[in-house]
Parts: sequence; structure tokens; C-alpha cells
Amino acid sequence: MAAKVFIDGEAGTTGLQIHRRLRDRRDIELVSIAPARRREKDARRDMLNSADLVILCLPDAAAREAVGLVESNSVRVIDASTAHRTEPGWTYGFPEMSATQRAAVANSRRVANPGCYPTGFIALVRPLVEAALLPRDWPVTVNAVSGYSGGGRSMIAEFEDENSPSYTKVPYRLYALTLAHKHVPEMHRHAGLALPPLFAPAVGRYAQGMIVEVPLQLKALPTAPKLRDLQAALDRAYRGERFIEVASPAQAAALNTLDPEGLNGTNRMRLYVFGSDELGQARLVALLDNLGKGASGAAVQNLNLMLGLPEASGLEEPLLP
Repeated sequence: MAAKVFIDGEAGTTGLQIHRRLRDRRDIELVSIAPARRREKDARRDMLNSADLVILCLPDAAAREAVGLVESNSVRVIDASTAHRTEPGWTYGFPEMSATQRAAVANSRRVANPGCYPTGFIALVRPLVEAALLPRDWPVTVNAVSGYSGGGRSMIAEFEDENSPSYTKVPYRLYALTLAHKHVPEMHRHAGLALPPLFAPAVGRYAQGMIVEVPLQLKALPTAPKLRDLQAALDRAYRGERFIEVASPAQAAALNTLDPEGLNGTNRMRLYVFGSDELGQARLVALLDNLGKGASGAAVQNLNLMLGLPEASGLEEPLLP
């Protein structure tokens, strides 16, 4: 019998993409509430407790409330919000993060989907920390740019809705200037760092796709690693992975630019090591779709693991606009 899956918040940006990835599958039964009843607490409670697996695509407070409505011990939950990413009792839903994480996700009843920026950051930094190329107490900086869909409906309206009071035509803008971004705690914890990173995010005037970058002064690091050392550590960490690939030194050297929309519609992430051994400087870069591996694709990957289904089901083909 196919497992029943309920998306609470299926009308939002992430919920819609997850729904599109799941709606034609025959190995699950996708269930939903009539639109007119989505705000009725009793209707949501009934649906939350009748499903085998629930995906929460809600604001943080609403996600916490939804978890509180789950009374059945048999219901498994994936939360796509920020609410539970560092909470005890929740498994961080980044299967490729370590040798044991995939099994942890598969066996968990409560999985917190990673944030889009942290997915790129952790993928770049954690292997270097574990290889002792980057000290845990190193003051790490991360710069990133995302498409505006990452900010949800309010940011989408800012860039697309000419009738919105916040509408803007700017091509690129910084935000989180007080450095109090909600993704920093999960970056800090799951990258294995002793200090929170300095996070400098930005949004561009395009819908989706992102670049996450960690610059490093290699000569200042205790081991003074070369570019090849960084690339080799990343390659060892993700060798054989289906959704994460590490560019070879030759592939990285052949590039003189990088398109943040390059992996749109996919659940893939590509990692690069750019820089100069002569200058002793490196630019570690992760390319991914903030709505793919950074959100909906990751949720489907976690769902597959939790339900014992092939991990790549529903993720083989790009999700076209």
C-alpha cells in the first residue's frame, strides 16, 4: 500500500514545487485539504494525524504549531521551515553531510530540511574542518547571492508585483545587514565550527538559483593548504554521491564566470575550488538551486529515504518552470 503524504502549506513556493515533484508518483498517495478548509485547525489536525508522512511548508511559528497537532506516534514529519534545524530530537536532513547522516534521516521520525544557504556552506566547510585543513575556531566568512524566490511571497512581490508598495527595480541588493540571519545557527552547528560564521547574503533580480562562496586566506591557515588539498578533501567527502559533484581542478581552471541559475530545476549541487596557490588565496563556491537542493528537492530526497523508496525517485528529471 502506498504511503499517504500530506503537504501542509502546499500553496507556498516550496510546497508547490514539492507537490509538482510528487503528484504523478504511484509509490505514494498525495492527500490534501480542500482550499476552503486549509485554515481550519480541526481539519488540519485530522489530516496531520491520518498521513504516514507530513511535509511542513510553513512559517516557523505555524510549523511549531503543526508539530504540536501531531498526536499519532506513527506520523513522520519533514519540516521545511527554520524552526527545528538545531532542535534536540530532530535529524538534520542533509543526507550527504556525513557517513552516518543518510541512515539517520532514513530512521528518523522528525527531520528538519536544511536551509538553502546552509546547504552550500556546510557542503563546502564541514569536509575541510573534518580533514583538519580548516580549524574549528577559524573566523569564517560566507558570501552568497540567491534568486528572490528564496524570500517567499513577500520578496517575490517585491521583484515581480508592480502594484506592491515594496516593488523595486534594483538588480541586486544586500540584506541581513545586522548579521542576525536565521540561517546562521544551523551553519554554525552543522559545519562543526566553534564560532558562528560571518554571513553576508544578497538577492539578485532573477527568480531562482544561488551561489554560496567561502573565501580563505590559505597562507594564514595553520597547514597552509594548496588548492589541490581543498579540492581533494571535498572530492573524498562526496565521491559517489548522486546529487553532489565536485569540479576537478581542470574544470574549475577552465571557468572565468559562474551562472547562479546553472542548476535550476534540479536537486544537484556542484562545488568548486577557485583561487591562486601563488597568492595563497582560495574561493570555495557552491552552485545550487535554492528551490531544488536548497528546498523542495531536498525534501523529496528525505521523503524517499524515510519511506524506504529509491532515493532519486521524482528527482531524476529537471523541474521545468
